[in-house]
Amino acid sequence: MTSDDHLLAAELAEEAGKRLLGLRAEGGSPDELRKAGDRLSHEFLAAELATRRPGDAVLSEEGRDNPARLSASRVWIVDPLDGTREFGEAGRTDWAVHVALWEHSADPGGRPPWNPPMPSGPSDSVTRPRGVLTAGAVALPAQGHVLSTATPPVVPASPGGALRVVVSRTRPPAFLERLGEFADLTLMPLGSAGAKAAAVIQGEADAYVHAGGQYEWDSAAPVAVAVAAGLHASRIDGSALQYNQPDPVLPDILICRAVLAKPLLDAIAAAGTTRPA
Repeated sequence: MTSDDHLLAAELAEEAGKRLLGLRAEGGSPDELRKAGDRLSHEFLAAELATRRPGDAVLSEEGRDNPARLSASRVWIVDPLDGTREFGEAGRTDWAVHVALWEHSADPGGRPPWNPPMPSGPSDSVTRPRGVLTAGAVALPAQGHVLSTATPPVVPASPGGALRVVVSRTRPPAFLERLGEFADLTLMPLGSAGAKAAAVIQGEADAYVHAGGQYEWDSAAPVAVAVAAGLHASRIDGSALQYNQPDPVLPDILICRAVLAKPLLDAIAAAGTTRPA
């Protein structure tokens, strides 16, 4: 990874976002816009990465998964249009473009330094991470900015009071009602995963909690930027987020201020939550 990778991730996410804004301005039915947006952004990102990083593999939500990525030393993990639903709704700004770079790690443990240790003992049956996220960018085109590891954001101080937790508009975790018994929460529904992570990174929320359905491309870029900004990122049981896995399903996540990680993880466990497989 070089500084150019940070800049490339930001450049590609921003340019894809500009193209999506142009497409959106042309109008059309919501379904047409969503399909065209997915296709437009994916084709642009795939072509640019093939040209500018020809030796790297790509895992994209809109592309065919090539198993060769599992033996690659560098894999770009992209979501060409995160928040497709919101993109098709006039006036909504909570959609994003994600571009992240994963690289093979020489660390014998394979654990990214920013994540907590994997569980030990009989329950430690999952494959340990084989690499780390080294660069990433989340473009929020309708909000007019890009969050990137090229210039890690500075997270504003928390205003205090109830914990502001961003959650899915359509699939908020079922355990959140129970979680409210262990912590004073204000829930903030938002669209894309990138927009939710951005809310935490920009100090508009204290935590992002999700369980029940995501893939690597939903969280890779947001996690890369969040970690670069000094935030905590893990699965909801505290174990490491693993990328470039044979099955890209990665269904749950916690992104929050580092000081909140232990109390939130303890409260999630106390709420009787078990992470999805």
